[in-house]
Amino acid sequence: MTTPYVRLDKTQAAVLLVDHQAGLLSLVRDIEPDKFKNNVLALADLAKYFELPTILTTSFETGPNGPLVPELKELFPDAPYIARPGQINAWDNEDFLAAVEATGRKQLIIAGVVTEVCVAFPALSALEAGYEVFVVTDASGTFNPLTRDAAWDRMSAAGAQLMTWFGAACELHRDWRNDVEGLGALFSNHIPDYRNLISSYSTFQGDK
Repeated sequence: MTTPYVRLDKTQAAVLLVDHQAGLLSLVRDIEPDKFKNNVLALADLAKYFELPTILTTSFETGPNGPLVPELKELFPDAPYIARPGQINAWDNEDFLAAVEATGRKQLIIAGVVTEVCVAFPALSALEAGYEVFVVTDASGTFNPLTRDAAWDRMSAAGAQLMTWFGAACELHRDWRNDVEGLGALFSNHIPDYRNLISSYSTFQGDK
């Protein structure tokens, strides 16, 4: 049976950044650290660009998991920030769940560390609650490809859509003509090769 194409809609989507904490980031081995950090910040910039409601949460940050990556707090100073005292599944925290419900959105874009726990658990819970779930794979990380793939399979089988931050941005934007410069700047800030492309385009436009 073919699943109908459900596309991201910027009027219906919210972003959940789950447990991007200093201690947990040290566990990520399925993607290079610098690339992973760039992807996380790209997703955050995407959320800002499209003005998507964004929720930050951490797990047991006073313990070994450590504090939230500071750049995320700086990007979203007014966003709901839920420091969970112990719940492993963010969905089990009443404040987090209330923040999700308060967005009024039906599509949840989720990323976090580690993939098979901090991402998979709330993703599966959200699907069970009737939300459309989109997991940003390259802004989520874990110990190795084996555990990552098992988590992807589990979430995908339950109905989650697996995407990259770049794919999510393109689907949200719909049409280049909506804002060439804005989308180009977003991509250029996080994809070096795209910066070259945009520079070439800008030069060409200036010569016309």
